[in-house]
Amino acid sequence: MFADRAKIYVRSGKGGDGHVSFRREKYVPNGGPDGGDGGRGGDVIFQVDEGLNTLIDFRHIRKYKAGDGEPGGKKNCRGKDGEDIVIKVPLGTVIKEAESGQVITDMSGENRQIVLLKGGRGGNGNQHYATSTMQAPKYAQPGQPAQELDLLLELKVIADVGLVGFPNVGKSTFLSRVTNAKPKIANYHFTTLNPNLGVVDLEGTGGFVIADIPGLIEGASEGVGLGHEFLRHIERTKVIIHIVDAAGTEGRDPVEDIHAINKELEAYNPELAQRPQVIAANKIDAIYSEGEDPVALIRAEFEPKGIQVFPISAVSGEGVKPLLYRVNEMLLDIGTKPMIFEQEYFPELKKGYSEEPYTVVYDEEADEYVVEGPRIEKMLGYTNLESEKGFTFFQNFLKENGILEQLEELGISEGDTVRMYGLSFDYYK
Repeated sequence: MFADRAKIYVRSGKGGDGHVSFRREKYVPNGGPDGGDGGRGGDVIFQVDEGLNTLIDFRHIRKYKAGDGEPGGKKNCRGKDGEDIVIKVPLGTVIKEAESGQVITDMSGENRQIVLLKGGRGGNGNQHYATSTMQAPKYAQPGQPAQELDLLLELKVIADVGLVGFPNVGKSTFLSRVTNAKPKIANYHFTTLNPNLGVVDLEGTGGFVIADIPGLIEGASEGVGLGHEFLRHIERTKVIIHIVDAAGTEGRDPVEDIHAINKELEAYNPELAQRPQVIAANKIDAIYSEGEDPVALIRAEFEPKGIQVFPISAVSGEGVKPLLYRVNEMLLDIGTKPMIFEQEYFPELKKGYSEEPYTVVYDEEADEYVVEGPRIEKMLGYTNLESEKGFTFFQNFLKENGILEQLEELGISEGDTVRMYGLSFDYYK
């Protein structure tokens, strides 16, 4: 079975404690403090490995810990830094916070390596706390604590185009005809359990990557059968080719099948149902009915909705090229930028991780409310305010940290300006 989901625990290294000691030499009986600093804890690093294509390794090893920093020593000896831990994942792995399901990072595109959790800083030795009035400090700073997270890893296939449709409609046959992929093909349901990827080479074009998403069934969006495992792989695709058995060789109604699959896509993720789509009315070589043309019925139902229908035979290749050229045009219109999942969860800002201060004041001269401090600066550095999700996170951050409440205590009114490190916002409830 294709391993595309795993739950793991990760922990960065704790910072080493600072040391308390004093110089004790033959001719220096009352020497000053010489306690060394603790070492830095190791980081948790995720890295893309091109040689991996499943998450199977995470089924066997579920806990990953970076090394702790060593405590400081006498004679100003600094503790050794803890070793980083590098966790290798396949390209296309989405890393989520397990409880909320929110995206932390997407290991796709140019994102090939990321420090997910930073190790704790080492504590200062007592040498740092000597003053004119306290020449023999008997305390040192403890190292910063480790950070830990339960993570959900999901591998989402990276392909420009996804093939969807009920089992046994000819998706695998279509993929083997138009690409160099060699999926297993047989005349029974659920042949395909693994998403098969192939590259379509079209004369005069750059080609594109296509994925055969395993056959869906009604109820897939609710997790019936292997529904969630299958639907996950179509989330990155830009164009959907909906393959349907136009000949109704198994007694199914092709129009009803298309509606049923689209309903499953919408139930799983409403954005999927809005993706550009074309219909491949397959098995036209098996249409023997002298009654109504089933392809005409499909066209009458879907082309008024802006969904083109292409009659094809995946077995003989009839009608396949016009379909592929149309899909290529659609991809050119959409652009080549890969579909990357935006960050929704920020480990650095998790409660308990960020104890940095901030201030909320009213600047009379500029007639602005100013919010500043290390915590605010860090939050802005990790947040994409141009995206809807990023801005929603920003608003929740202000609310959860009591910043909105403090602004109201200072007398802020609707329409007033709030300034944060060069960014200005109008305040509205």
